[in-house]
Amino acid sequence: MEHKALKEVRSHEQAALEDVFFGQSVILWARWSVILAGAVLVLWTSTTVAQLTRTFPFFLVLMAMNFFLHGRYVMGRPLNRTVVIAASVADLVLITAIVVFWPGAVGLNNQFFVLYYPVVFAFALVFPRAIEAAYTVIAMLAYATACFVLGGTALFANGAVDLKTLLMRLIVMAAMGFLGNYYFRIQRDRLRRVSQGTPSALEELKARLAPAPAPAPASAQRRVRS
Repeated sequence: MEHKALKEVRSHEQAALEDVFFGQSVILWARWSVILAGAVLVLWTSTTVAQLTRTFPFFLVLMAMNFFLHGRYVMGRPLNRTVVIAASVADLVLITAIVVFWPGAVGLNNQFFVLYYPVVFAFALVFPRAIEAAYTVIAMLAYATACFVLGGTALFANGAVDLKTLLMRLIVMAAMGFLGNYYFRIQRDRLRRVSQGTPSALEELKARLAPAPAPAPASAQRRVRS
């Protein structure tokens, strides 16, 4: 009883603050992975120095921003929720700029659309459903708008092939946000149960699936009655 009484129950506000504090590292490392993958692709695909100088600055901006944010986190001065959201929106702006302004391949033909996926997934691991859904929708709209504006009638030139490609990419983007937030809610529920001292969902499922105790034999019942 004393052990249960000493258990701390986290409030909703405290849980939200802890999610942002510990989740910042997830977003920071996701951004580093985007920077690393982008830098490797730039160095791999660039054929001239001029092309390299026109493409690498996109990732230099991301690198400078993430270096500043990661430095604050390491020094024990992490950013609040508003600044973290603003930095994540800046990620979408820069990735969309890569899709729009990349020399030689823009819009649907730009393969850097994959950089949306780790950013959306990392964001979904940190923020609740409403904020995550809004962020995922913004990412989908940004990419779809870039493809339609730059592609125009060319999207319909190959029939439904290009539209199908765009739709599949948007579905994957939405799935990344959904799965990330689904895991976030599982972890939040697990921590809430632990802090309240209640059994976990797995323990409840095991209790439901456990076989019922076998009834006592009839002879034993007659002995008890006698």
